[in-house]
Amino acid sequence: MTPHGAISFQFHLTPFRLRSRNGVRRWLQDCMNAEQQQIQEINFMFSTDAHVLSMNRQHLDHDYYTDILTFPSPSGLGISGDILISVDRVRQNANALSVRPLDEMHRVMAHGLLHLIGQDDHTPDARTTMRSREDAWLQRRTFT
Repeated sequence: MTPHGAISFQFHLTPFRLRSRNGVRRWLQDCMNAEQQQIQEINFMFSTDAHVLSMNRQHLDHDYYTDILTFPSPSGLGISGDILISVDRVRQNANALSVRPLDEMHRVMAHGLLHLIGQDDHTPDARTTMRSREDAWLQRRTFT
């Protein structure tokens, strides 16, 4: 059982390990507090393109690669859910965007939490809003 307000990190089929885990937890909690949202339980799983593609096919019937899948778990006690991240895709995106892989990883993590609190990115305007909120969250980091 995970304690109230918990953010956990799991690693599946990848040598990737998230640095500054306590700093990341504090940052994400701070961002959620700024959004006036309470975390019940958030589970981040970092994996491979192949695993995320398999999950995308299985759960969403989508046959394409993606950097993130977000699975909300409704709870009356706060925001809960699982966030599956493709480390391979994040690295490729960072390279294509000429940004540090760690910055892109943090952006994707923020993106997942924004989805859990109801932000979507299905239209150009919604994508612009999502990117703006991600940028604001990234500026709140006190570690790197």
